Amino acid sequence: MAKVMLEGVTKKFGNVVAVRNESLEINDGEFLVLLGPSGCGKTTTLRLVAGLEEPTEGEIYIEDKLVNNIPPKDRDIAMVFQNYALYPHMNVYQNISFGLRLKKLPKDEIDQRVKKAAEMLGIWELLKRKPKELSGGQKQRVALARAVVRNPKVYLMDEPLSNLDAKLRVQTRGELIKLHKRLGVTTVYVTHDQVEAMTLGDRVVVMNEGEIQQEGKPKEVFDNPVNRFVAGFVGTPPMNFVNVKIIEQGKNMYAVSEGFKLKITDAHRDILAKESYIGKNMIMGIRPKDLFSEVEVKNDEKTAMQPFKVLIDFVELMGSETFIHFRLGDDNVKFVARASSDHNYAMGDTVLLYIDPFHIHLFDEENSKTII
Repeated sequence: MAKVMLEGVTKKFGNVVAVRNESLEINDGEFLVLLGPSGCGKTTTLRLVAGLEEPTEGEIYIEDKLVNNIPPKDRDIAMVFQNYALYPHMNVYQNISFGLRLKKLPKDEIDQRVKKAAEMLGIWELLKRKPKELSGGQKQRVALARAVVRNPKVYLMDEPLSNLDAKLRVQTRGELIKLHKRLGVTTVYVTHDQVEAMTLGDRVVVMNEGEIQQEGKPKEVFDNPVNRFVAGFVGTPPMNFVNVKIIEQGKNMYAVSEGFKLKITDAHRDILAKESYIGKNMIMGIRPKDLFSEVEVKNDEKTAMQPFKVLIDFVELMGSETFIHFRLGDDNVKFVARASSDHNYAMGDTVLLYIDPFHIHLFDEENSKTII
């Protein structure tokens, strides 16, 4: 096991800055997920740690050893790729053992390691098959086994589940969690899938345009996003956003939009007053889970919530829950509310929805930073 550190790392491809001044510490034995959209720099970060790319600036350490000038083969890392990268002319046993044979380890040790990894990943019966005879899920297990047998200090995984179907992704995620708990090896995992990030990561690092936006435990990042980008990227369905103006009327403060007028809670009011946002425009964020249909709100709860009527655009039935899609105000801002599937909703219905004012987010209009 080993700690991985990046200090002020920048990577440029010509005039394009793929990673900008990145500093990150990955703890010994931690499962860290790099999360972000395509082109955000997460795979470049992984390749920098692997030694497949050289940093333009900055330093990279593995186990407190500077590795900037150390080739990939000598960094004691194992990488799992999106496309499996299996040799088609070799059977599963040969694919798994390939790296060990290059190191010229004794045949008995190679055989012991391969069989142990095959048993661990449930591919014992596949050892004599060629890659063309395997399903996508089986190929992924072989790729994981090839990494496991090397007993590296660090695992680097680049979207390894993206080619699997939805059911198999869920199953393989569970296997990865168990595998990490069993091996306890430092793991850096790249994905654009938030569900993977929230499920797998001890810690999540959200990236955008080559820069780290936020890092923390999955729930912390979900509940307390530092800016509008993180708030909108983390969560499924994504957070709803609407432009509002903060106004005072008597002793109360409100966030006013074309579609509603929401009374600000006392705690939030004090923050906005202190930060001088009264009379200013802001961006409000509301997660679908914090919008409730009338039938889901108890009578004693309605006094604390703000109701507003909406016309349903369309409905997504997801089994245990329903997503109601509608537009808000004259700007036709698209919104989504999560509702119980116990009640029937249909396109064209008018429904009364309630906002939970204690779980709204407010962002500065100019710099998108989270204020509440």
